[in-house]
Amino acid sequence: MTSLIVRRARTSDVPGIEAMIEPLVQQRILLGKDRVVFYEAVQEFRVAESPEGELLGCGALHVMWEDLGEVRTLAVQGGWRSRGVGHALLERLESDARELGLTRLFCLTFETRFFTDHGFVEIGEGVVSPDVYAELVRSPDEGVAEFLDLARVKPNTLGNSRMLKQL
Repeated sequence: MTSLIVRRARTSDVPGIEAMIEPLVQQRILLGKDRVVFYEAVQEFRVAESPEGELLGCGALHVMWEDLGEVRTLAVQGGWRSRGVGHALLERLESDARELGLTRLFCLTFETRFFTDHGFVEIGEGVVSPDVYAELVRSPDEGVAEFLDLARVKPNTLGNSRMLKQL
């Protein structure tokens, strides 16, 4: 899609982001979040829109450590799936990650084929050194817990694949 626009999310996009991911929350593909969480993290989000301003997709980049970030809440409107929207968003998030100095990206996903097609591989234990693990385990962030595969992660994330990409 040549006329797709990927840009930084604005606070005015939050209701549209919520509406877009709600069906995925209902299907237990994405975790639901309170609106305040979206506003608090709006600077992490990028959105894809049509030239007419229709919100087509969203995704977020969350920094976890000096070299490690997480792709979060990557979603595309139903009618726009398999049309390059997710690819454009992930490409932008990867560019943002490189600009921040990150060298690895993590995601927790059911969409393993999409992420594999974009260079991610499934991971197991020992992705970070023991000293970094000791620091990360202190984080109250659920995404960090999912990355570390901690027992306290929410039950509806079980079954997702933990994937990593070297940038």
